[in-house]
Order: sequence, then structure tokens, then C-alpha cells
Amino acid sequence: MKILIIEDNLLLAETLKRALEERCFNVDIAGDGKSGSYVARTNKYNIILLDLILPEKNGVTVCREIRDAGVTCPVIIVSTQSEIPDKIYMLKIGADDYITKPFNMEELLARIEALTRRPYNILSDVMVLNDLSIDTNTQIVTKDGHEVHLTRKEYMLLHCFARNEGRIISRDRILEEVWEKDCDPFTNTIETHVRNLRRKIESDDQKLIHTVNGRGYKMSKSTD
Repeated sequence: MKILIIEDNLLLAETLKRALEERCFNVDIAGDGKSGSYVARTNKYNIILLDLILPEKNGVTVCREIRDAGVTCPVIIVSTQSEIPDKIYMLKIGADDYITKPFNMEELLARIEALTRRPYNILSDVMVLNDLSIDTNTQIVTKDGHEVHLTRKEYMLLHCFARNEGRIISRDRILEEVWEKDCDPFTNTIETHVRNLRRKIESDDQKLIHTVNGRGYKMSKSTD
């Protein structure tokens, strides 16, 4: 899943980025409101962390602009402003949650996980495809009862496929969800990671990731 941090305190932003990447989120950072608003409106994210006091444009303006542009992903306000009227106002204009600085990282992670589960509430914490099991809480993947050791990108790629089981996922969407926004779209990194992932989770008589020529990839339980 992909997160955008709009925060002018780059030390805090980088700290958040590292903590989130450890949980296998893909994270982009925007250091001011103007660039943050643009990036949020022109890219797809699963969640946005938004500071209120920003250079160029404040968080109120950014929140309004991205909602006016039809961006529906959850927005968590991360701010030093702790007054109740500020929180109520931001929730009314489109924010989904509000956490006050300084905050406990585990609390922020819990709020992120709660919000990112909402669009996929039909899914359990454990996704099963044939003999493959993906525990989204522990990020442990097992095949036929044995743990499969995946790199961070391989896990993120598998999670993207599994969440969209039976649907074709385009190459562009995979780049948006799993790789950084400045990733070269002409690189063969997707193909390389798909090949490595197949080697780890598939067998000769059981194919899970299917190439759909000219359109992308699809994960399904079929063996053809």
C-alpha cells in the first residue's frame, strides 16, 4: 500500500517513512503544501498524512483541494494544533482522523492500519490461495505450512496481487502501488520481481500469477 506524507519537518518525515517502510508500506514525501497538493491529486495513494502548518499552502487548503479534485483516500491530520474546534473543523472538511504531535508511533500505525482496512473490509487478516497463506498482520507468508522468505518489495507485490485476486492489475498500477513515484516506468524491475515471486510461491503444477498479454497480471487459484 502507498502512503503520502505531507510534512515540512524533513527529520520527522524521514522518521515516519522508515517506520512505515518497515511495515511494508510504500512512502512518498512532499515537503510543502503546494507540492503535496499536486502530488496527492496526480498520484494514487491508500492514505495521506497531512500536517496543518506548511509552507506555500497550509493543510486546510491542501485538504480542500484534494477533496475538491475527487481524491477519496483517507487523510490523517498530523499536527501540533490540539484544540477541539480545529479537529472538528478538519473532520468536517474531509479529514478522516486527527492525531496531535508529539504522538506515539504505534498509535499512528494502528490508526493507519484501521483506515486502510476499510476499503477491504471483506478481507480477513489472513488471505489464502490454494496452499499459500498471507497473514497481513504479521506479514508472514507460508506455502504448504512452510514459511516463504520474501523481500519487502516481493511481499508488497504479492499483497497487491492477493488484494485484487481475479482482477487484472496493469503495470502502471503496480508501479503506483508498490514502487516510488520516481521509479523509471521503462525499467524491467516489475518483471524481475514477478519472476522471483513466482519462483518462491508457485510449483510446476500450480500457477498463481498469470500474465495477461498487453494488460498486466492477474492472481488466481486456477492451475492453468
